[in-house]
Amino acid sequence: MSPAVLSPSFPRYQTAVVVQGPGQLAIQHNAPVPSLAPDMAIVKTAAVAINPADAKMLDYSAAPGAIHGYDFAGTIVALGKDALASGRLAVGDRVAGFVHGMNSLQPDVGAFAEYVGACADILLKLPDHVDFEEAATLGVGIGTAVLGLFSELRVPASLEQLREGGKKPVDDAEEKKRAFVLVAGGSTATGTRAIQLLKIAGLRPIATCSPANFDLALKFGAEKVFDYHSAACAADIRAYTSGQLAYALDCVSLADTTMLCYKSIGRAGGHYVSLEPFRETVTQVRPTVEPSWLMVLSMFGGDVALEGDYGRKARPQDRRLGAEAFAAVQELLDRGLIDTHPAKVMSGGWEGVIKGVDIVRSQALSGKKLVYPVP
Repeated sequence: MSPAVLSPSFPRYQTAVVVQGPGQLAIQHNAPVPSLAPDMAIVKTAAVAINPADAKMLDYSAAPGAIHGYDFAGTIVALGKDALASGRLAVGDRVAGFVHGMNSLQPDVGAFAEYVGACADILLKLPDHVDFEEAATLGVGIGTAVLGLFSELRVPASLEQLREGGKKPVDDAEEKKRAFVLVAGGSTATGTRAIQLLKIAGLRPIATCSPANFDLALKFGAEKVFDYHSAACAADIRAYTSGQLAYALDCVSLADTTMLCYKSIGRAGGHYVSLEPFRETVTQVRPTVEPSWLMVLSMFGGDVALEGDYGRKARPQDRRLGAEAFAAVQELLDRGLIDTHPAKVMSGGWEGVIKGVDIVRSQALSGKKLVYPVP
C-alpha cells in the first residue's frame, strides 16, 4: 500500500455502526471505507470511547446512513498527500483523535468503524506507554477543552504558553498572581483535560464535582475542589478566590451549573462558556458576565449539519486553532505531561458499542469513560 493513496487491495467496504434513524443504530458489514482526502489519515480502529453526545445527537438530530461515533484510537494505514508531506505522521503510527461522526455531509466518516478517515492535524501520536484503550479517551475531551479555553473563554494564556508549560519553575509569589479558572464538572472527561491544560499553561484551575471525585480532580491539577451539592459552594469559591474569579468553563452545562458559575464569578464580571446552549433567563441576571457556548465539531472547519441551535456554519478559524492546539498537546504528551482520563474498558465489540450508547443515554457516568476494544 502506498502511504499516499489506497491500493486496489485496500477494502472498499467495512463493518461499521450506522445510524438507522432517531435513537437507532445497527451494525452494517458493507459500509463504505472513507475516501482518502489530501489532509486525511486512514486509521485502522483498535478502540473507541463513548461520549454523552453519541446518544444525545443520535436522538436529537439523526443522520440515517451515516457512520456514528467521535472518539477512537488505532494505527495509521494510509496518509493523504498533504498529510504525508507535513512529515508529522507516518503509516504505522499509533494515534488517537476524534472525528465528526454521524455527519450527513460526510456519511462515510465516523469513529465506530473498522477504518476511520481523520483529519491528520487533529491526531495525537501515542507514546509507547499509552495503550489504545487509554488513548481513546483523549480526542473529544482535548478538542473541547482547547476550543473552550483558548477560543471561547479567552483565558489569559496562549497556546505558546501551553506548549512551553512546565519548563520553568514558578515561585509562590508568581503563582498567586495567576488567574483563577473554574471548571464546573471537573471529573468529566473534558473537565480533567481542561484542568490539566490550565495548570500546564500557568493558570490556577479550581473545580466543582462530587466529593467522591475530589481526588481525581486534584490528581489532574486542580488547586482546590468544591462540592457542587453544597448550598455554600458559590460563596466558598468567591471566598477562596477573594472575589477575583473571572473565567468559568461549564462541562456539565445545566441550568443549575450555569447559575453556580454565575454566582461564583467575582463582582467585576467575566466570561462563562458552556458545552450546551445556555438559558438566557439565567445568564441575563448578570450583564457583566459574557456567556457563550461551543460546538466542538466546528473544529473540523466545515458546516455542522445538525438541527436547531447545534447547527453551525463553517468556522475555518476553529480548524486552524485545532491544528495548532493538537500540535502543542502533542509536545506535552511526548514530554509525559498529559495523562489520560480513567477508562472503563468494556467487552462486546461493535454490539457492545451500541449498548454503550444506550448506557450513556440512561445514566450519567462519573469519573470514567466507557471504552470498547473492537475487532
